[in-house]
Amino acid sequence: MRIDLFAPLARPAAAAAVAAVLLALPANAQQRPMTFMDMQVQRSGGSWAPSPDGQWMLYTIRTPDWQEAESQTDIHVVSLEEGVTSSRQLTYTDDKNETQPTWAPDGSWFVFASNRDSDNDDNDGNQLYMMRHDGGEARKITDADGGVSGFDFSPNGRWMIYRSGEAGQQQLYRMAVADLPGGDAEQMTSGDAGVEEWDWSPDGSTLYFVRPDAFDDADRRRRDAGFTVDVRNQVTSLSSLWAMSMDTGLERMLEHSEDYSVDNFNVSDDGRWISFTGGSVERYERNITASRLYADQYLLELASGHVERLTDNYEVGESGTQFSPDGRWIAFSAPDEMERYSMTENRIYIRAVEDRGGAFRKLGSSFDQSLSVGFWAEDSKTIFFNTGVTVTNQLHALDIERDEVRQVTNERAVVSVNRDEDTGVILINYQDPMTPPTVFTVEDFDDVDDRDEWVQLVDVNPQVAELALGREVEVNWTSTDGKTVGGVLVYPVGYQEGTRYPLIVAIHGGPASADVLRFNGGYGAQVYAGAGYAVLKPNYRGSRNYGNAHRTDIVGDYFTLGYDDIMTGVDYRIDEGIVDGERMGALGWSAGGHWSNWILTQTDRFKAISSGAGTMNWISMYAQSDVQRNRQFYVGDGFLYEDFDTYFDQSPLKYITNASTPTMIHVVEGDPRVPSPQSVELHMALKKLDVPTELFMYPGRSHGIPDPRNRLVKAVSEMAWMDHYVRGIGDKFEWEQVLETLEAEAEDARPVSYQ
Repeated sequence: MRIDLFAPLARPAAAAAVAAVLLALPANAQQRPMTFMDMQVQRSGGSWAPSPDGQWMLYTIRTPDWQEAESQTDIHVVSLEEGVTSSRQLTYTDDKNETQPTWAPDGSWFVFASNRDSDNDDNDGNQLYMMRHDGGEARKITDADGGVSGFDFSPNGRWMIYRSGEAGQQQLYRMAVADLPGGDAEQMTSGDAGVEEWDWSPDGSTLYFVRPDAFDDADRRRRDAGFTVDVRNQVTSLSSLWAMSMDTGLERMLEHSEDYSVDNFNVSDDGRWISFTGGSVERYERNITASRLYADQYLLELASGHVERLTDNYEVGESGTQFSPDGRWIAFSAPDEMERYSMTENRIYIRAVEDRGGAFRKLGSSFDQSLSVGFWAEDSKTIFFNTGVTVTNQLHALDIERDEVRQVTNERAVVSVNRDEDTGVILINYQDPMTPPTVFTVEDFDDVDDRDEWVQLVDVNPQVAELALGREVEVNWTSTDGKTVGGVLVYPVGYQEGTRYPLIVAIHGGPASADVLRFNGGYGAQVYAGAGYAVLKPNYRGSRNYGNAHRTDIVGDYFTLGYDDIMTGVDYRIDEGIVDGERMGALGWSAGGHWSNWILTQTDRFKAISSGAGTMNWISMYAQSDVQRNRQFYVGDGFLYEDFDTYFDQSPLKYITNASTPTMIHVVEGDPRVPSPQSVELHMALKKLDVPTELFMYPGRSHGIPDPRNRLVKAVSEMAWMDHYVRGIGDKFEWEQVLETLEAEAEDARPVSYQ
């Protein structure tokens, strides 16, 4: 058998399936099923930067090179009035990157970061360059030792600030805008520790920044000397808030405390206030990677220096605070239950800024989805936010006086609307099952809900028009307890009513996530659709977008209801006549891997399973993972070390002797979230039980597979596993065949040029 990464259906054993699909393809003869290689070469747009006059937008296109495990980024420009047909590429480098396009204050030119003159292939060697958007060569404006790691213009247009230096010791420098591209850079900050984040006062006269109170030089020297031991959650310095006058260059400390570490600050539009997050001083809490826990919100009045603690919720994660444009209100989002840790839907909490010591008012309680502080209306009476609604994402508006939420957009798609802070330009991020991620704009905000008024600005993957895609629809069904459950069904390419198809159940992670009507979700569901599979993406209990009860029904009994939801969804598809119940496979990653492992131990109805970064034993998982509090919440909110039985009763390992389904296992060796020993436990158990299994352990220290080549291997091997056990075709995964395919077709896999 030949595993062809570029045409998964082209297998001798599947000739009949190939013929059936090709005969049913659309009339456009150029269309073909999607492959995993198509996924690898898709480009992505970003760094949207409207011009000060609202006429143009700079943006970047990132082009991946999967063979070299690298990517290359260039800058483009588009007219906001004319749209995508006016798009032009501005920078051209084959193996270097141009990123962070930022308009000069007068809009006649822009600055970008690039490593084009560096011997390094990464961004450590970035310098700054200036260029006109209407043509001309770029001119270099910095030559900073250690490169540039960030930059910005002052609101008054006088200065450009950039950060440079060795890691942990980076300082801020300024250059006069009037002198660019010439002029000398002046170092503005000093100190042993470097600047972490910074922002301007509204008039540009003051620069605010956060800096650690100390720099651990001994730790730097021991690493330089080759002592690379990883001290887990080692001691790190607290951080303080500073201010610098741009006229005098003098630094002064605004806030320092032995009770918290300053982070994530925000300056009010009137320049009178600074809000910030105060993180725990305990190193095991401050260094937690997966949440905003163990931190509270504070408010600093600049005139008096008075600091007010706004929240006191040790285990409740609030968002950073935001000020209304008129300076009257301060708001943040946080779970509905503020008294204890919970995964309940978020509400918005609001208060008059000057109401020192006053209580926050909770808004949005009648809205059964999560709210966030997206952006304010100019009159400061409405907060706009994007949130999920079943299998879509929509813009909503919260009237803060009436405490009423209304849905603004109503697209069968994933929509995220934002307003550029500096220019007011409205940008609509959009994707649906047939449309890769793209961006639209509207001239007037009142037209956001009128699709006819949208102007498309980018189309970074025009080659998608060549692909034959399976139809994707929202589906709903009734679970065992009478509750309605929803999800997404992807029909096979060329679906013919009355024909039963093999099924892949693609289980999303989270669990507080959701599968939506986006482009090629569900671990490459369209590739499976192109190969003749139906794909069910269930939003089982624990998923978001269906209300608070749906999201929290699994608390205290993690698997039971979610498992019932998945299986009743499968049965519904069988009863509809779409799915062949004798040819089914299941796969997932993270929480999707948890449910894959549970399915393995609860039923033999599936012919194949692929488990990605899934848990086997909640007891060992608790200590191995980089997060504990959410595990405790979901499994039963009891303290693990006083209640082992509750954790083990909900562990797939307890029921592993029931397992009989051939199972492929994928995990990153250094995964901090669902550590690889969980997968090793599963693999060893299946080997001892004589259940067919393979364990693929990928190098890295992340929760997802970092190398695109290994992501390709995972996808291809997973599909080969499904083909063999679900459909009875192919000889599973064989390296020799993959290598032969790569050697024969590597050149054809190069990304096509962007038009």
